[in-house]
Amino acid sequence: MTVTDLVSYEDALAAYDPVMGLEVHVELGTKTKMFCGCSTTLGAEPNSQTCPTCLGLPGSLPVVNAIGVESAVKIGLALNCSIAEWCRFARKNYFYPDMPKNFQTSQYDEPIAFDGYLDVQLEDGEVFRVEIERAHMEEDTGKSTHVGGATGRIHGARHSLLDYNRAGIPLIEIVTKPIEGAGERAPEVAKAYVAELRELIKALGVSEARMEQGQMRCDVNLSLRPNGTQKFGTRSETKNVNSLRSVERAARFEIQRHAAVLSGGGTIVQETRHFHEEDGSTTSGRIKEEAEDYRYFPEPDLVPVAPSREWVEELRGRLPELPRLRRNRLREEWGISEHDMQSILNAGAVDLIVATVEAGADAAAARKWWMGELARRANEDGVEPAALAITPEQVARVAELVAKGDLNDKLARQVIEGVLAGEGTPDEVVDKRGLKVVSDEGALGTAVDEAIAANAAIADKIRGGKVAAAGALVGAVMKATRGQADAARVRELILEKLGVEG
Repeated sequence: MTVTDLVSYEDALAAYDPVMGLEVHVELGTKTKMFCGCSTTLGAEPNSQTCPTCLGLPGSLPVVNAIGVESAVKIGLALNCSIAEWCRFARKNYFYPDMPKNFQTSQYDEPIAFDGYLDVQLEDGEVFRVEIERAHMEEDTGKSTHVGGATGRIHGARHSLLDYNRAGIPLIEIVTKPIEGAGERAPEVAKAYVAELRELIKALGVSEARMEQGQMRCDVNLSLRPNGTQKFGTRSETKNVNSLRSVERAARFEIQRHAAVLSGGGTIVQETRHFHEEDGSTTSGRIKEEAEDYRYFPEPDLVPVAPSREWVEELRGRLPELPRLRRNRLREEWGISEHDMQSILNAGAVDLIVATVEAGADAAAARKWWMGELARRANEDGVEPAALAITPEQVARVAELVAKGDLNDKLARQVIEGVLAGEGTPDEVVDKRGLKVVSDEGALGTAVDEAIAANAAIADKIRGGKVAAAGALVGAVMKATRGQADAARVRELILEKLGVEG
C-alpha cells in the first residue's frame, strides 16, 4: 500500500476549515425488490433471486414497490423533510459489471423528500443540526467477488464472480447539505449523525440498518478551505464506509491528507477513495464523475409518484416516537444524567434496558447489569451486548432473584456466566450450580459461631468497640459458605452474638 503523506490533525485545523457532505444508503427491509417481485432474502444461492426485470432483459417492465415508497416517505417525514407532491424516477447511466441493465433506476432532480434536518447530540451534550438536502429512492447493484488478488479488489484478481441477487433491492439515499462550522469536531459530527440516523431508521422499522451487513453504508465527502474563506475546496468521496468508528476515522484521515497536499502546494483530485479498516487510511479509487457524465433522463417505463397529502399526513400521524425524544424521556424516567445516557447509547444498550424493565426489572437494576457485567462480557467477546446469549427477560429474572434475596451480586454474576455458557435459564443455572443464598438462620448461625471461634482476637476487638473489624468475620463466613450467605444478615448475627450494637 502506498504511504500517504499526512500532517498532524492539529496543524490541519490550524490552517484549514473542513466541509463535509455525507451520503448514506439505506437498504430497505421489503420482502421484494424495488421494481420486481423477486425475493430480498439474504443468503440464497447466487443468482437464484433474479428475473427478466432485475436482470434488465429486453421486453421486461418495472413496477414500483409500494412499501418502498411508503418507507421513503416515512424517512423523509422523520427527517423533517418536505414530501414531493409529484416526482419521477430517472435513469443514471453508467457501465459496471454488477449492474446488469447498464443504468441504475434512481431519482435525479425530483427526489421524493427534500429540505430537512436532523439534530444530533455529541458526547458532551452539544446539539449540532445537520441539514438534509434530499432523500431519494433507487435500487442497489449486484455483488462482485474478485478471486485471486491479495486485496479482494479487481486489481490483481484472476477472475470475478457476479451475483445479481442484490440487484434491484430498494435503497434510500439520504444526502446532507454541506456541513460547515463543525471545525475540529467534524469527524465526531459525522459519526454522531450516522449513529442518530441509524437509530431513526431502526425506530421507523423500515430497515435493520446493520452496517456490518451492508444494510446501511456511508460515503464521506470532504474538502478543506483556508480558514477565513468561503469558497469550497475540491472534495474527495470515501465510498461505502460501514461502521460508525470508520466514518469518524475516514473523515479525520482525509482532513489530514488534504491538508498535507494543500500545504505542500499540490491540488486535490476529485475522486472516489477506498477506506481501509486495518489502519484507518484511504487510497485512490477512480476519478469522480460529474452529474452530466451519468446522462440522467426520466425513466420512460415508470409512471410518476404522486403521494396524496392525506396519505402523507396519515403516515406522519403513525410515526413512532423518534430516538432523541425517546432518549430524553427515558433519561428523565430513569433519573440519570445526559452523560450516563450517552454511555448507554454508545454501548448499544438502550433497547436492552427498556426490554429488561418491561420484563419486570427496575430501571436501576437493568442498567446495572447491562452496563456492568454484560457490557464487560460483550467487550471481551468483541460483540454488541445484543449479540450475547442472554435475553432481557433472563436479565430481569436475575434482577428479581437478587431483589428477593435469593442471590447476591457475586452469585448473580455466576448465574449470568452460566446462562451465557448455555447452561439454561437463570433458575436452571441456580439449581444446577447450587447457587442460592444461604438464608437458613441455623446454618448461618453455625457459620458465624465457627468464624468467631477461629478469630478470637478479632472478636475481642469488636467487643471492645471496633465495629469495623466485623468485616473480617463477615469475609470468613462468606468464604465458608462459598459466597452464598447474605452478607448483611451475617454482619447482624456477628454483632448480636458479640453483644455489640451496629
